[in-house]
Amino acid sequence: MSPMLFSLPHCIRIISYFGLFILAFHLPGQDKKLSFRDSTDNQLDLSSFLLDPHGFVPIFNIITEPAVGGFGVIGAPLFIQKKEIEDYEGFIQPDLTSIFGMYTVNNSWGVGGLRVGTFPKAGIKYTLFAGYFSLNLDYYRELPVIGERAFAFNKRSVPFTISVSKELIRKSKWYAGLKYSYARSELVQEFEGEVPEFIQPLELDNKTSSLGLLTRMDRRNTIFTPDKGILARINYDVNADWTGSDFNFQLLSTSILYFIPVRENWISGFRGEFNHAIDNPPFYMLPSVDMRGIPAVRYQGATTILMETEQRFDITPRWSIVGFTGIGKALERDEGFGDGQTVYNVGTGFRYLMARLFKLRAGIDIARGPDEFAWYIVFGHSWNN
Repeated sequence: MSPMLFSLPHCIRIISYFGLFILAFHLPGQDKKLSFRDSTDNQLDLSSFLLDPHGFVPIFNIITEPAVGGFGVIGAPLFIQKKEIEDYEGFIQPDLTSIFGMYTVNNSWGVGGLRVGTFPKAGIKYTLFAGYFSLNLDYYRELPVIGERAFAFNKRSVPFTISVSKELIRKSKWYAGLKYSYARSELVQEFEGEVPEFIQPLELDNKTSSLGLLTRMDRRNTIFTPDKGILARINYDVNADWTGSDFNFQLLSTSILYFIPVRENWISGFRGEFNHAIDNPPFYMLPSVDMRGIPAVRYQGATTILMETEQRFDITPRWSIVGFTGIGKALERDEGFGDGQTVYNVGTGFRYLMARLFKLRAGIDIARGPDEFAWYIVFGHSWNN
């Protein structure tokens, strides 16, 4: 969803999403004896282990993003601080603190830190994120006579983000808030020849600084592998002289996820997304089509639109197969909808119910886009970010 690969949304997906609720749940009255078997079917299940964390959890995950070589690792020690408030009703989200490091086979790497916290009585959530990344990425453009060409850059970036949101009405699941993001970026040419005309000198060494509005409504029955419910998001970010940015532009991002059980063992999911850049952001911050089988930043435009569906069939209570397909468009500025670049994906995979009490499924997907196959390790749901 974000054009800035491995920025705040991607790191939260890998670290915060992975550990925030799973490793921090504590249900009163549960048996604390450590077990990796479910008492209902004696199958492998992590629910018992995840119910009672001990403050520190080492997290390791494999990075399969094609844009950074298709293989890498990320490691993140996760520190969890539970909160107990007298006379407070409902689940209290724990505070999460983590530092992380990542490396991929195309020599992309990064380090950073993340803090996710809450003030439960006030209905407030906040996030702090900072890091350093050195990413080797290809950006594609259509050139006269030559046609499409890839331009390889090493993108070095120092990002920082802080966001604060508040629940609008108690137990409504509607949150709204503000976000401030800053990044100092330098792009080093990794290809022979002149820098193309579509890249301005300022885009190779600059700072961006944005102030944004964010809203989120989440009524899914679980944040992990939903069986029903809806998630809607709208973000609007402004870069301008008065925010401290070298550029003047705005980014609008909207998305909606909807899950409905067609039958007890058939879950139908739908995803829609719209991203639009107003004025002229640096080329590497243009929206891009984000679907399995399509490398990040491969198809960029001033506007991107996509629709995707995923069907999950539970063969047994533990094992499932999934099939998915989608279509997306990347539109240049002032380009008609019919003239925009159209891309697609199609794929399949499997899931195993790893933690029954949390409706947490994990597995592997294989996807085909317009140009290549790709594979993904999925923890929860591939649309979570």
